[in-house]
Amino acid sequence: MPLNRRTFLGRSAAAGAGVALAGGAVAGPAEAAEAKGHGHGRPAKRYSFTVMGTTDLHGNVFNWDYFTDKEFDDKAHNDVGLAKISTLVEQIREERGRRNTLLIDAGDTIQGTQLSYYYAKVDPITAKRGPVHPMAQAMNRIGYDAAALGNHEFNYGIPVLRKFEEQCDFPLLGANALDAKTLRPAFAPYVIKRLRTPHGRDVRVAVLGLTNPGIAIWDKANVGGKMVFPGLEEQAAKWVPKLRSMGADVVIVSAHSGSSGTSSYGDQLPYVENAAGLVAEQVPGIDAILVGHAHSEIPEYFVTNKKTGKQVVLSEPLKWGQRLTLFDFDLVWEKGRWSVEKVGAEVLNSNTVAEDPRITSLLGDEHTKVVAYVNQVIGTSVAAMSTVDAPWKDEPVIDLINLVQADTVKGALAGGEYAALPVLSQAACFSRTAAIPAGEVTIKDAAGLYPFENTLEARLLTGAQLKDYLEYSAQYYVRTASGGPVDTSKLTNAGGIPDYNYDVVSGVSYDIDIAQPVGSRIVGLSFEGKPVDPAARFVFAVNNYRASGGGNFPHVPGAEQVWANSDEIRNTIIGWVRAKGSVDPAEFASVDWRLTREGVPVF
Repeated sequence: MPLNRRTFLGRSAAAGAGVALAGGAVAGPAEAAEAKGHGHGRPAKRYSFTVMGTTDLHGNVFNWDYFTDKEFDDKAHNDVGLAKISTLVEQIREERGRRNTLLIDAGDTIQGTQLSYYYAKVDPITAKRGPVHPMAQAMNRIGYDAAALGNHEFNYGIPVLRKFEEQCDFPLLGANALDAKTLRPAFAPYVIKRLRTPHGRDVRVAVLGLTNPGIAIWDKANVGGKMVFPGLEEQAAKWVPKLRSMGADVVIVSAHSGSSGTSSYGDQLPYVENAAGLVAEQVPGIDAILVGHAHSEIPEYFVTNKKTGKQVVLSEPLKWGQRLTLFDFDLVWEKGRWSVEKVGAEVLNSNTVAEDPRITSLLGDEHTKVVAYVNQVIGTSVAAMSTVDAPWKDEPVIDLINLVQADTVKGALAGGEYAALPVLSQAACFSRTAAIPAGEVTIKDAAGLYPFENTLEARLLTGAQLKDYLEYSAQYYVRTASGGPVDTSKLTNAGGIPDYNYDVVSGVSYDIDIAQPVGSRIVGLSFEGKPVDPAARFVFAVNNYRASGGGNFPHVPGAEQVWANSDEIRNTIIGWVRAKGSVDPAEFASVDWRLTREGVPVF
């Protein structure tokens, strides 16, 4: 039976103490000790402890959305942020006994909100007498014991990461982040924590940190020639036996790597991106893995190790501080050492608690500064633009995203080998409520067009590949016969395809015939007034999510990459608007695609 709070407390509370409700007083698990013995009528020595885990915090301290400038909310009414996590952590420490708990993280900490952007770029922590990063302040106050490196830790360059590392009171772990020249770990590979027991010998808990090999591709500009990132399985196989030989009683891996066994970067790297399950299966000696990177919720998942037959428990708490994982360990003293008798996992939802006032008051000034920053005016717009009709019409606001992306790529390739090739760009409608108002435009307005942390890159595509790409995208529409009325509420999201997986491409023109079956919808695909040659070559400005396989669009993940950038596209848009000063849709808006039925426009 998986451990949950009630069974854990019931089993481990000292005799006579009874079962306490969450937050109530109870003898700590360490005092709980003696159960049935092993021969000679002596009770066995037992000890229980809890390891709490977060991952993919992405710069979230407050339950706040800086792009809408209001409290965070989603359809499931999740909450976000370390202030909420702090409350859950304190509850567990009260229940389990503070000395019987550890707190770790699985990476992607310093990038993702305008709060984290501000302290990397606007008021950078790397400046002389610069500020302390809000994530370091919050995590120090909460009392983290260790955090693995995520791939987004490298987005702002190694100096920002090193400064953040210096500001943390806990180690940043990355056993497979190696110095490119010496091939030695560039960060601490592991930490060993000692937990006091009532039975003499401490329990030694080793935490091994592993990060994502994709950093070599996604942040090539920052890490190329400086660091290399071998596979998780290979490095775990090297370090776990070392940790056991150093006397570790329990080995936990904190892995910034999903559990699916898949990779989004095709054969560009020989290493698996989402390797946590493979590590559990292939490397003996691991008791539990805190999983990160995939932004999935996995309360408890068991993988059988192929060599030992032993079960390894995996858990991934939901991103942004929406969940806290608990690994509950039961140990028994046998043959002169502690061994794990049982381990289970669960997740707690941060929307069940209030924000910890210690954290909100600690960072109140920083929060106020960033709210003022996102409300800064960066330019003006001649006309209002909105995404309301963008899922079925070529709207100026999507043209704006594509214009910024194409301009950025053209500028980056100018004077080089690919400068003469035409640049096309893809964009999706991420939110049907995004808008640029007429008049003053703020950072918040511009950033709201692009709520994801995607970065920009450029790939080479042929005309034939472009046609395939557009046909794949056009599956988004429900097949609609000619003649009858069109109900926009039933037109899109065929087969459950989300809006963010419907791409429009600028730089070419085409019709989408929604009366036709999937795969035969793109009509009249042309470039500069002429039909697109299947052999023609184009530079394709594309976000890193799509380029690394997100949405499973054809050709792009395997296409040659000619340029990449680690700055978020939303910040590129902000910079573009600021540089221009005024945005006039008349200068860039054009109808390059439309929906038709048998050649008749739908709208």
